[in-house]
Amino acid sequence: QVQLVESGGGLVEAGGSLRLSCAASGRIFSTYVMGWFRQAPGKEREFVAAISRGGVTTVQADSVKGRFNISRDNDKSTVYLEMNDLQPEDAAVYYCAARVYSTPVTMRTNGAEFWGKGTLVTVSS
Repeated sequence: QVQLVESGGGLVEAGGSLRLSCAASGRIFSTYVMGWFRQAPGKEREFVAAISRGGVTTVQADSVKGRFNISRDNDKSTVYLEMNDLQPEDAAVYYCAARVYSTPVTMRTNGAEFWGKGTLVTVSS
């Protein structure tokens, strides 16, 4: 089991930036592929980005490529999502996600085993 707690959400103007953080506790952090998903009102939860256990490989949704960057610090048991050039369509609740002994591609395809409670990102136009 792993517990995930997100932080860093808030209100930002279009074109602005935010950095989300997700602190993990419980099982050894480096055994998990980590990722971010988001859910906008009235829409299904969608994949945003994932990062391999060692932090070498990342996968991102086409909608955020070139604007969002995922990274992790295994010493701090934390995963980050740097979001730049935010647009109104990026507004959503962002969820931290974990999948044990897996790959970023598998997380994109099959989702996560563990979820945080989410942090709200609002983008004003």
